[in-house]
This record gives sequence, C-alpha cells and structure tokens, in this order.
Amino acid sequence: MVSQEEEPLIPYRSVQNYFATWESRAGYKLVLGGTRHHGYYQAGSKMAFPINPALRRMEDHLYNTLDLPAGSEVLDAGCGVGHVAMYLARRGLRIKGIDLVENHVLWAQQDIKARGLEDKVSVRVGDYHHLDHLSDNSLDGVFTMETFVHANDGKQVLNEFLRVLKPGGTLALYEYWHIGDDKMPSDIPKDLIQSAKRVNKYGAMPTGELLTKGVLKQWLKEEGYTDVEEVDLSANIAAMSFFFYLLGYIPYLIICFFGLQEWFVNTEAGVQGYRGLKRGLWGYASYKAKKPLQNSQKDNSARLRRTG
Repeated sequence: MVSQEEEPLIPYRSVQNYFATWESRAGYKLVLGGTRHHGYYQAGSKMAFPINPALRRMEDHLYNTLDLPAGSEVLDAGCGVGHVAMYLARRGLRIKGIDLVENHVLWAQQDIKARGLEDKVSVRVGDYHHLDHLSDNSLDGVFTMETFVHANDGKQVLNEFLRVLKPGGTLALYEYWHIGDDKMPSDIPKDLIQSAKRVNKYGAMPTGELLTKGVLKQWLKEEGYTDVEEVDLSANIAAMSFFFYLLGYIPYLIICFFGLQEWFVNTEAGVQGYRGLKRGLWGYASYKAKKPLQNSQKDNSARLRRTG
C-alpha cells in the first residue's frame, strides 16, 4: 500500500472517479478487452481491426524499447488490470506493478494467479510519486504506458523513477504530447481547444496538460537522465484514433446537444482527439532514457530530499 507517512500527490478520488465511470469501464472492456493503451499500426493504415494484435505490437514496441535481458526486474507504474505486465512477463521479464485503483489491482492479482504467473508478476496499490516500498538502485527498468499524464508532479515522479533504477537502468514512457498555446494556429476551432482542456480536467491528467511538444524530453534531461531518445508514434496510432472517432461520432453529437461532455470524457477524447491528431495538435511518442552509471549530484540531492 501507499506509505502512510506521506499523502499521495495524485488525488485518489479524481483518478478513481475517472476509471469508475460506466463509460470508462464499458469502453475499456468492450473495445480494448480491458487494456488501457493504444495499438500499434503501420503508418498510413486505416483499418483498426483486428485490435488485439495491434495492442500486442505496441507492447512488443515497449519490450524492444526497454531492451532488457530475461529476468530483469521492471516496474510497471500504473499497471491497470495487469495486461501489459503479464505480456512482458511471458517474454521473460519480472514485473512489479503498482496502480492507484484498488479494483484494478484486485482484478490483476486474480488474473495473474489464474495464468500461473505469480512467480513473475506482483501488483499492489501504490502511488508513483512515493515508491517507498522500493529501495534505491533496485530495478533494471521502469515504464509507464499512458499513465504518466495522471501525475500531479511529473518531475517528482521522474525523480522517484531515477532513484529506484540501478545505474545504467532504463526508463520507457509512452505518453501524449500537444502543441502549446503559443504555437496554436489561429484557424483552429475553439471547440477543439475547449475539448482538450475538458479531457485533461475530467480525465484526471494534470501532467498531460503540461506536456507540450518537447517538454518531457527536456524534463528527463533536467532530472539527470542520459541517452534520452524520443520516437514519434503518432502515425502508428492513427488507425485506432480513427476507429474511436467513428465509434463515438453519433453519440458525441447527442452528448454535445445536451451539454454532457464532462460526463463522457472518453467519447469526447475519441472524436475530438482524431480531429486534433489530423491537424497535428497532439501526438503520441515513446521516450527512452538511462540512469547514469555513476550517481549524479541531482540523484544524490533527490535522495537527501526524501530522507531529510
């Protein structure tokens, strides 16, 4: 469980409320089989089906980004119901998962047991701002799959990841970016801008609101990571984004007519997200970074702040 000595920086209720809505529960279950990330498609592809192989391809992309040998200890920071953790475990990694939502953890534990993966995957309730249950320099890898956006203090999270990684360990983040207000074209419809703000607010994504293009890469360097790489995958998720647009278009017209957008944030994200993606207003990228082989002054100061 989350340490009782420090209050979690993520407001539990806002994240839990988002995932507890019937729209989130039904949407993730019926559309993505419970998985909570985009699929990977060949650039230019228009057909999202079949969906499951596309989801596994994105998880393969993550596995290749981590580039760790079998038996490596890896943190899944925001594991949801454990689909990604179990897939990576079957590929030879040893996964420790944390998630804020207790039901997610319970379902993941049940599925892990049913699949006989208890010796390779463990999950628990936890807040990635405070990884008090993990020792310094204890993990070979850490990753997020569209969960870093929920952080209240993204830099503190990156600092915690750096602390628990072994020297030379790998961090992989799969997250969204968007263009800043100062670079917003003047002809962009106001409803797109308003939609983005609502999605960040009611989807409980305060860090997502801050991640303008290039910011996450800059943060990684500022927090002391080395060998920082960014790979834009926007074209590789476009087919799924288009599918979400088609699926949500008619319901979204009804939602807008009654002014219910804040209650159907995923539908709004699906429809308006595709419109924004086409115009280059937002995108999706993978980020890879390394903990230096020798602890930097930044790393040492972070440890002092934790113990001081």
